Amino acid sequence: MHTFFICRCLELAEKGRGLVGNGAMVGAVLVRDGKIIAEGFHEGFGCPHAESMLLKKYEYNICSTDILYVNLEPCCHTGKTPPCTEILLERGIKKLVFGMQDPDERVAGKGIALLRSKGVEVIGPILEDECLRLNRGFVSVRMKSRPWITLKMARTIDGRIANHDRSMMKITTQQQDQWAHEFLRARHDAILVGVGTILSDDPRLTVRCPHPRPLPRSGGGERQRQPWRIVLDKNFETELSATVVGDAHSSSTILIRGEIKSTEDSIEKERVLEGRGVTILTVPVVRGQFDWPSLWDALITPQQGYNGITSILVEGGPKTWEFFRHAGCVDQEVLLIGKKSLRG
Repeated sequence: MHTFFICRCLELAEKGRGLVGNGAMVGAVLVRDGKIIAEGFHEGFGCPHAESMLLKKYEYNICSTDILYVNLEPCCHTGKTPPCTEILLERGIKKLVFGMQDPDERVAGKGIALLRSKGVEVIGPILEDECLRLNRGFVSVRMKSRPWITLKMARTIDGRIANHDRSMMKITTQQQDQWAHEFLRARHDAILVGVGTILSDDPRLTVRCPHPRPLPRSGGGERQRQPWRIVLDKNFETELSATVVGDAHSSSTILIRGEIKSTEDSIEKERVLEGRGVTILTVPVVRGQFDWPSLWDALITPQQGYNGITSILVEGGPKTWEFFRHAGCVDQEVLLIGKKSLRG
């Protein structure tokens, strides 16, 4: 039955997608005599971890035969929250089943070792591949110091991405669009494009699903979690009329610009954008391109209400795609083939 309960942990962990910043999505269940008696998940950046949340809500006594399931190894260090191992031992947990080891160097097996040294029976990993997939962004940040990068492309059967005059054309079908929104946009922390896409297409870069998943405790199914929208804008060219800096979700937009020379116009633009809630990050430019380590550091590091990200869906044009490919920063490529052909 271990796999069944770890699967439930993964379902609970998914509720934290987009809310935990640069942290991990984690779910926990407490099982007695084969039945779940308590559940918890990591609800947001800086909130108690899943197992701590569960045990704080469950006020009853823990039996020696109870089993705690969690999809990620319990932490054993003090960060934004106290060590989870501490509360597990305090509450008398005697058996723990985990999905995967925590890649964070502050944990990395130490939590498991500590619990075992205190007499706790620890079993795992269980469904490790599934657990790794759910938190691949978290793993990438901890192991590579950058988010997980998915490159999404759409082209016609004959390999075109635009009309002959280079104007935008509709390539994908409605079914493909729905799939891309639900399984790509909604499952990444951020959507990234280059400023060229903003200037030419003025996209919304939002998740629009037929049946949106509500935010936890939102009180209904109408609020759709929206990913961050990242624009690589080296020369600060984004116009104030652009949708991504002027709609109801402008506070979820991040403009990445280079170290430009300030002018009256740029200072006024910055003032207006920040007034709309847009985040403006300045990243060094090296030989005409953003410095990768500096870019990743800016995006994964929490600062002033921004809690960092762990995954990015790149949807820009050929220049942006090549930019990421050339740097070797693509973990996954998704190619959508439309039914149209531009030939003839």
